[in-house]
Amino acid sequence: MNGRIPNAPLSRVVIVGGGSAGWMTAAALARLVAAGTTITLVESDEIGTVGVGEATVPPLLDFNAALGIDENEFVAATQGTFKLGIAFENWGQLGNRYVHPFGKYGRLTFGIPFHQLWLRQRLLGLEADPGAFDQYAISIAAAARGRFSKPVGNPEAVLNGLAYAYHFDAGLYARFLRNRAEAQGVERIEGKIAHVEKSDENGFLTAVLLADGRRIEGDFFVDCSGFRALLIGEALGVAYRSWKHWLPCDSAVAVPSATVSPPVPYTRSIADKAGWRWRIPLQHRVGNGYVYSSAHIDDAEARRALLDGLDGDALSEPRILRFTAGRREKLWEKNCVAIGLSAGFIEPLESTSIHLIQSGIFRLMALFPDRNFPRVEIDAYNRWLIEEYENVRDFVVLHYHASTRSDSGFWNDCRTMDIPDSLAARLELWRGKGRIFRGSNSLFTEESWTAVLYGQGIVPEDSDPLVAMLPVDETTRFMAHMRDIVAQTADAMPRHEDYIARHCAAVRAGAA
Repeated sequence: MNGRIPNAPLSRVVIVGGGSAGWMTAAALARLVAAGTTITLVESDEIGTVGVGEATVPPLLDFNAALGIDENEFVAATQGTFKLGIAFENWGQLGNRYVHPFGKYGRLTFGIPFHQLWLRQRLLGLEADPGAFDQYAISIAAAARGRFSKPVGNPEAVLNGLAYAYHFDAGLYARFLRNRAEAQGVERIEGKIAHVEKSDENGFLTAVLLADGRRIEGDFFVDCSGFRALLIGEALGVAYRSWKHWLPCDSAVAVPSATVSPPVPYTRSIADKAGWRWRIPLQHRVGNGYVYSSAHIDDAEARRALLDGLDGDALSEPRILRFTAGRREKLWEKNCVAIGLSAGFIEPLESTSIHLIQSGIFRLMALFPDRNFPRVEIDAYNRWLIEEYENVRDFVVLHYHASTRSDSGFWNDCRTMDIPDSLAARLELWRGKGRIFRGSNSLFTEESWTAVLYGQGIVPEDSDPLVAMLPVDETTRFMAHMRDIVAQTADAMPRHEDYIARHCAAVRAGAA
């Protein structure tokens, strides 16, 4: 039998920590309760959650659908709004603006990516500056007009190219999932963990001991304890690999503010002298923050810059957060998997934190262990998740490195820094003939990369030779038609605030 235990399903799963990571995991694993597995989540109300990530990316739709969540109920419960992309201001240089949209640009033509058609026209002088590329994405056109509707299934329709995600209150999302998980039999235990017990024989985790003396045993543990990484880091000693040399921002100051205008269907990312500021519109408030490098600005100045940039009154005192971009050397070790901040953190520039939680959960479900914990399954999990973390890292690093700003030490450092070899190879391929390929395990599409590269002014030297077979005059007419139909479709969409009011308006506190 080679030491293998036959018929050895897990009977006790312990999740340490709540917040988005803990309750997303609990909600996903809750279906196992009916099969006889106990799912226990241990958290303490005394320990706050980070909760700066209130913007998401489109794959969250798949996660919610897998759990059977009704979208309108979810959006209303979390005070949510819809997100068609991210507007980047002052990134390539001071005064420039572009949008990274969800969805597609234009239309594939004879198998040729649309960005190649645009590039050929641009190189011939028939298209304006790189910002003109935005005119061909329905998600950008709708966002600019404050419009929103769902995509359609007809591949010939412009609305087929639209994709969306959400803005929401992360604390309310955790509460929403907690209610669902507990209704399905997940047990929540309130308490602070004082000690983690391990087996003397193999070093596997066996139990967590609470401060009041209670002992919670488990066969398998999920570490959702945040930056502390109580299980994967402190108990199992898995080291943290820092990416600070590529992602120098290590601090954030966050504050909610009052709503002064209808919520726009996009996130704003405004580059500042030592980092960038976010603005995330919800139904009941606006989330604001400044992500910055403490080596280039102090906390007091960052706080002032954030408060001075608010549109509405601050609703609380700003709070400071510290972090180091990077990941654990392994995300699954022995009988413990880390999900969320305990696994790694890539700053919230592209709203990837909740996605990486989701990705870890989906991969865990695909490789859900028994008590044998086969090495090949653990290795597969680590390989896939590490590759995804590094793909996301490269995409975020691109934003900093591709800037031409030279107005501060921070931007000089970012512009001139060494970059990962994997990113350097992508940029070299792009600069030649505009070629970009999605990785086998990558969140971001070719359209996402193209949006940032064109948006920050990196125009290739030449276009794909295949484009030369398309007549220039026909391509010009096609491009003009595409611009017109995108604009007309966006004009006909309902206003974002009207769509919310009709389908998923939240009940205000104190309302009947």
